[in-house]
Amino acid sequence: EEASNRRNRGSSGINAEYGGTEKRPVIVHRAVLGTIERMTGILTEHFAGKWPFWLSPRQVMVIPVMPMFNDYAIQIRDKLHNQHIVIDTDLDDGATLNKKVRNAQLAQYNFIFVVGEKEQNSGTVNVRTRDNVVHGEHTIEDITEKLIRLRDSKSNVDNLE
Repeated sequence: EEASNRRNRGSSGINAEYGGTEKRPVIVHRAVLGTIERMTGILTEHFAGKWPFWLSPRQVMVIPVMPMFNDYAIQIRDKLHNQHIVIDTDLDDGATLNKKVRNAQLAQYNFIFVVGEKEQNSGTVNVRTRDNVVHGEHTIEDITEKLIRLRDSKSNVDNLE
């Protein structure tokens, strides 16, 4: 009875719109979003912004060496996007190749694909990492297979081998 009195102390009811009776409001507390925010903060700090490939919001950046190769870069983007790989293209004609690569590294893209005439003619991409490790030329099919394997392995190491 005492617990009932404490619970009903004060008038915290709300007049119901229909019927005129007083209804007691119910507050539902959920800590799910706070937990997700804390975990995201912990992971961000742990990885120092260098997310492993499978978790990364910026997995691949395709950079054409000249505007005439923008269409090829878009083709690559579309092929990998269809495989559920997060991929962007830097089609800024005003920036130099070095500036585009540097911007992609600063944005923490796991892999940077540079494409030009040689790559377009051979159906390949030149692959490098955000840490400027050059992996050389790979066919689009080969690199797609390796990226899917890396994503599905959920490894914390971005190793293409």
